[in-house]
Amino acid sequence: MAASHPKDEAYLKAVIDKRIKLFESIKSQQLASLQSLNHDTIKITLPDGTVKEGKKWLSSPMDIAKEISKSLAANALIAQVDGTLWDMNRPLECDCELKLFTFDSDEGRDTFWHSSAHILGQSLEATYGCKLCIGPCTTRGEGFYYDAFYGELGLNDEHFKQIEAGALKAVAEKQPFERIEVSREQALEIFSENNFKVEIINDLPADKTITVYRCGPLVDLCRGPHIPNTSFVKAFACLKASSAYWRGNKDRESLQRVYGISYPDQKRLKEYIQQLEEAKKYDHRLLGTKQELFFCHPLSPGSWFFLPYGTRIYNKLVEFIRAQYRDRGYEEVKSPNIYNMKLWETSGHAANYKENMFLLEIEKQEFGLKPMNCPGHCLIFQHRVRSYRELPLRLADFGALHRNEASGALTGLTRVRRFQQDDAHIFCRESQIKAEVMGVLEFIDYAYKVFGFTYDLKLSTRPEKYLGKLETWEKAEDALKLALDEFGKPWQINEGDGAFYGPKIDISVSDALNRKFQCATLQLDFQLPDRFELEYSAEDEAKRERPVMIHRAILGSVERMFAILLEHYKGKWPFWLSPRQAIVCPVSEKSQPYAEQVQAQIHKAGYHVDVDTTDRKIQKKVREAQLAQYNFILVVGEEEAKTGQVSVRVRDKGDHSVMSMESLLKHFEDEVAAFH
Repeated sequence: MAASHPKDEAYLKAVIDKRIKLFESIKSQQLASLQSLNHDTIKITLPDGTVKEGKKWLSSPMDIAKEISKSLAANALIAQVDGTLWDMNRPLECDCELKLFTFDSDEGRDTFWHSSAHILGQSLEATYGCKLCIGPCTTRGEGFYYDAFYGELGLNDEHFKQIEAGALKAVAEKQPFERIEVSREQALEIFSENNFKVEIINDLPADKTITVYRCGPLVDLCRGPHIPNTSFVKAFACLKASSAYWRGNKDRESLQRVYGISYPDQKRLKEYIQQLEEAKKYDHRLLGTKQELFFCHPLSPGSWFFLPYGTRIYNKLVEFIRAQYRDRGYEEVKSPNIYNMKLWETSGHAANYKENMFLLEIEKQEFGLKPMNCPGHCLIFQHRVRSYRELPLRLADFGALHRNEASGALTGLTRVRRFQQDDAHIFCRESQIKAEVMGVLEFIDYAYKVFGFTYDLKLSTRPEKYLGKLETWEKAEDALKLALDEFGKPWQINEGDGAFYGPKIDISVSDALNRKFQCATLQLDFQLPDRFELEYSAEDEAKRERPVMIHRAILGSVERMFAILLEHYKGKWPFWLSPRQAIVCPVSEKSQPYAEQVQAQIHKAGYHVDVDTTDRKIQKKVREAQLAQYNFILVVGEEEAKTGQVSVRVRDKGDHSVMSMESLLKHFEDEVAAFH
């Protein structure tokens, strides 16, 4: 529904006016209520131990920031009050510990981009009369998006200038982000014309505090918090538009998603756009085609074919992890691909994940292809009586997994339907959690150093909706905190962001292009052992105890890690992982037999080596080998054949050296050893 039609514009104006009127009415009541409350003096403790004084229900984090310095007040985007994120202009309610965050923190950036999504939503609604759905910052921590329903209108790059103009208008107006708390009935009245928001409201728990935010003409259902006002967003750009489904369900309404990026200054936006252009050159789909690594066929969308060179890398990644299993006490298992739906009912996936599964009927019974290994590993644990002496039991599985992703969501190797994980599940006692978590963190650290990644750690704690006993959660969180402290790397707490079945440690890696990805996982699970009634006999043989389950992966999906590494290395694979480690280039036909002899010797030593037997000139052969990203180019002529040597050229280096075969193979051995 485009907003250019006069009737549409009149309808949209009426809807916006109604929302603003209701918002302002509730805001006035709440402000009046605050004025009537007791404004006793409260103590506000800063991270350095300094204590400031303020007035209960009057003083805000912004007031405290102004007391500290003008610079801080001008740059602080969000506050944290006793561990809870808090709007800068929201009154403080009691004695508290206060932290303030700028754009240079994760909390500041995420809030900045979430608020920018509201600015984007404002422009989209005003320009196209669309029905707004959800507008978060992206999970990869780079910008934001807004999903909306547009009817027949299809957005593309040509619409971006108009959208950006609307957003920059909102920025120029310095619109404050204002917050109110509403009842379910009030929320339903405010958003009565938007069936998507109504559905979200109706699905909220009965005891949930519902909050609504306003910036300019936009009134939006949102838990917040937000930046003080729109003027903090000095640079704004739309990046792309794509299709999406409401709530990710392909049977629901078709939406359009507009992605954006914003910064507090133009310089950073310019740098980011340049970085995006640079990244495009190294898109894994382009490099994968160029290097003949993999391809996808329309007859099996989302399931990739790995060609011989690509399979070499794929297998090396699996072997790299597998080689560590022996030393780290993991036992590798193989589990079925297809299970009766009764298994998925027990695990809870039938209720929560069925639409993402591939289902089939066998002898009039419903079966499902496995989207994850954990329920199968529960069956392995359960199939005989277990003793405490067997714990921790670390089961690893490289089995193929299938997830029924919507076709519009499939993206190269990073979002697929068929994939493998370096998946493992550790069954342990509560007292063993800390040691096992330490072991996994050390494993992650080892692997990521080999790849040349830096990474961040976050502890995600108990969410509002959780299963199990509070005492168990607290014990588990304490064990994770101790493990993280002992591990010795900086870590942050991510309050309330754990899975419903247990706390987790989120690990996000940064690649050479400074992009963040989540690959490794480390999650505690109290629920699956309960659901499958897993037990082991304790020291007292008559007593049965329940194990804790730790889900962990180092690479994550092998396909996704393959794509990340291909872009991280910009197509220039390190020697140990390279599918083209060496190529022998004979100068002429006369030296071809010796070239084949050299190839056979290197092949026998266990390296990937090819030979160029074409009749092209040697300069052409060397150039082609460089473009194909061979790590070592070995030129052999009559002189080398006589002396049993090779002329060695290293990829991306102009010089060359002459080496004996013995020295060359020792050099190859050292190259591999340097990465392990």
